[in-house]
Amino acid sequence: KQWYQRRVRGDTDGDNYVELREFRFLLLSLRQFMEYWEVFNRLDKDGDNRVGYDEFKKSRKKLEEWVGPIQDMEKEFMNMDKDGGGMIIFDEFCTWAIKKSLDLEMKEDS
Repeated sequence: KQWYQRRVRGDTDGDNYVELREFRFLLLSLRQFMEYWEVFNRLDKDGDNRVGYDEFKKSRKKLEEWVGPIQDMEKEFMNMDKDGGGMIIFDEFCTWAIKKSLDLEMKEDS
């Protein structure tokens, strides 16, 4: 989680301060996480701040618009659910979204 905390803070060198040269990275990271939160909320149909398999499966078409084809929805869900709790939490979703280069803005504008 250290990479996640540093990314959210924008502190790329680990000195616990956002310096001028790191400020742009901070802004880009905030934009990216706000985008991920928007997508996560779209998937979380019941508003419990978790995405269950049924919610994930029902969102296949939208997810594929954002990240490309998903061959096996169940396998993809299981890979995302790192703690094995049967639900995807926001941190798990962000890790997946970064790996998939999810870009809501680019897909929504086209």
